[in-house]
Amino acid sequence: MSRRWIQNPNRCADEYLDGIEDFIEFARRHNPGATRIRCPCRRCNNTLWETIENVGFHLVRNGMIETYSIWNLHGEQVDHASSSNALRVDNVEPIVDPNDQVMGIIQDVFPFASTNINQEGKDDVPTPIDSAEFEQYEKLFKNANQELYPGCESFSVLTAIVEQMHEKIKYRMSNLCFDYFLGVFKRMLLTDNYLPKDHKHAQMVLHGLGLGYEKIHACKNNCMLFYKEHETLDTCPICNESRFKMTSQNRTTKIPQKVMRYLPLKPRLQRLYMSMHTATDMR
Repeated sequence: MSRRWIQNPNRCADEYLDGIEDFIEFARRHNPGATRIRCPCRRCNNTLWETIENVGFHLVRNGMIETYSIWNLHGEQVDHASSSNALRVDNVEPIVDPNDQVMGIIQDVFPFASTNINQEGKDDVPTPIDSAEFEQYEKLFKNANQELYPGCESFSVLTAIVEQMHEKIKYRMSNLCFDYFLGVFKRMLLTDNYLPKDHKHAQMVLHGLGLGYEKIHACKNNCMLFYKEHETLDTCPICNESRFKMTSQNRTTKIPQKVMRYLPLKPRLQRLYMSMHTATDMR
């Protein structure tokens, strides 16, 4: 059975969905009675166990590990005498320049800005751009072209930060842990490198990419949100619990008891339609 569907980037394609059904059927057949199996999606990476139904959902959402063409962790018997050559041929991930990927992200976020830059000197009338938006674009574009340190050809400043933040999320690193390792990496590099010193400064560089979140104060007992008509209240009208923690009188800023982070849906849908990688699937 051909497993080329694993390499298919379109996870809505019939070939890919049929392939997932084949895998689920294979896993059930070779693991009779099992309620949980290893999840081979790109996020779980065959290290986490999920129900078979959740595995199917993960494979649609995250995609299967591109190198997992021999399902030995799910019951497939490996012919060691003949599998080595197959592994070398089939399990090679496509080589993608991370710097090109980052530039593609910037073009997805600022399509009008990049179009105007490319059309400079032509007769076409450029699309008007908000000055603040264009300033964000220039900062990102500068960091995308700035070498991480003099002579570094593999990573730009922006590429290095994106890679580090991806690792932070993938391995569930705390901000404190991330700051420690970022500091270690910075000391390992040449003295005149441009790697941010901590998580806060890394986020400042990535701020222009958008898709942030809103912080909304919440009642300590989850009664309500201090939002809209309740935004100015200092106590919960339901349980009378204080909105803020007790702090020293000398402290100028108040610390909320609980904060909800809200991820607005509209800009995320807009980004999916704007990106050349997902626009076709969205339509």
